[in-house]
Amino acid sequence: MQTTQTRERQFKGRMPELFARARRCLKALTLLISVIFSSSIWAQETAQPALNSLIDGLHKDAHEGNFETYFARYTSDAVFMGTDKTERWTIDAFKAYAAPAFEDGHGWTYKVVERNWEGDGNTRWFDEILFNEKLGHCRGTGVVEKVDGNWKIAHYSLTLLIPNDIAETVGSQSKRAD
Repeated sequence: MQTTQTRERQFKGRMPELFARARRCLKALTLLISVIFSSSIWAQETAQPALNSLIDGLHKDAHEGNFETYFARYTSDAVFMGTDKTERWTIDAFKAYAAPAFEDGHGWTYKVVERNWEGDGNTRWFDEILFNEKLGHCRGTGVVEKVDGNWKIAHYSLTLLIPNDIAETVGSQSKRAD
């Protein structure tokens, strides 16, 4: 039977070996975490051009009145939220609403000022500031999903941006209009 002192001596004798193993494990863990983190960033960065192309193409199709390609960018169950409180459309209802605006080859024009993306995997979301000659600055927000290998818009919401110094006046006008 080993004495406590004998076991302590054996353990102390193995300390350099145990520390070396611990360092190797720590290095391997650090490398694994780095690979996972960098692959997540890489996936997000590689998706960025396709995501921007989807939304930039949406605005281009709207400007040029390309009805078919505009609506092909949405999922089959997408929802579009317009600027009026009554404007919550399924994609089919939105198509019916938008068809007259696209008939002459000119839908509507919103120029992108800035856009921000969030999320990872097969679902991403964004916000963008837009400029429209009639409405001024607006904000578009949306959710996109990867469907059969292609990014599609599942939800888009357009809102007016109202400067704080005139918000009360605009709010009063909005209440009167209701």
